[in-house]
Amino acid sequence: MEHKTGYTPDFEVREPALQTIPFVFNSPHSGRNYTPAFLAQSRLDAHTIRRSEDHFVDELYAGAPALGAPLLLAHFPRAYLDVNREPFELDPRMFDGPLPPHANTGSLRVAGGLGTVPRIVAENFDIYTGRLPVQDALMRIELLYKPYHACLRRLLARTHDRFGFCVLIDCHSMPGNTKLAGSGLRPDFIVGDRFGASASAALSDAAISILEDLGFRAVRNKPYAGGFITEHYGRPRRGLHALQIEINRSLYIDEATLEKRPEFPEVEALVASFMRRMADFTEHLSSQTSLAAE
Repeated sequence: MEHKTGYTPDFEVREPALQTIPFVFNSPHSGRNYTPAFLAQSRLDAHTIRRSEDHFVDELYAGAPALGAPLLLAHFPRAYLDVNREPFELDPRMFDGPLPPHANTGSLRVAGGLGTVPRIVAENFDIYTGRLPVQDALMRIELLYKPYHACLRRLLARTHDRFGFCVLIDCHSMPGNTKLAGSGLRPDFIVGDRFGASASAALSDAAISILEDLGFRAVRNKPYAGGFITEHYGRPRRGLHALQIEINRSLYIDEATLEKRPEFPEVEALVASFMRRMADFTEHLSSQTSLAAE
């Protein structure tokens, strides 16, 4: 049984009646509430603007509360605000008016058009017809970004306090044509641990092993090692572990129509098995010293 806490029109937490496993699941890019006001700002149609969305990832992980873990999910779309960035990773060319002096205007993600307030969606489609008022960006950060991360921090702190360690699974999807450089391999899953900086090797190894045992092609860190959330919250020496899990979206949607494929229920069931087996892995460790704080 699950219930919702902290529900807003913008994001929600789906909670188990009692949290029984040391996991927090987070789906920051699956939001699909494209408001009329946002669409009116954009040059893109209602279909094209969804190209950066992690389509239905929140539904793939919907079984988390039944397993005993909370699921935080965004309703606002990534094209509107990306919470997997620093809070002020902003492109000054997008806005009328000066940005705050603490804004990070020189990151590679900003240069690529994918800052906190993105300039483009996937495949380099510009979102806006012109510049935005700088106050528009700052409002999105104050009203959405900061409350979202405050909620995530509370979930992680509560879980760590209860179990002595915490595992954050940051849930994402990737385009079907994603390839592993130099091999041509198209992975089904990519497990990102910031090259060992955000989670213990035991946890990353377990994730890869479980996914392969479920019949998937799984690789680690390339081309996606984890974004801001994984980097910011993963502190394995303190018993805070963060993995970014990317699923190849061609497994479960038609990427042209963005409709679910007939295989969606099967993939959802396999994701539920992955979550359950990851929970079993942490429960049955002979020693949790590799996961708990040192």
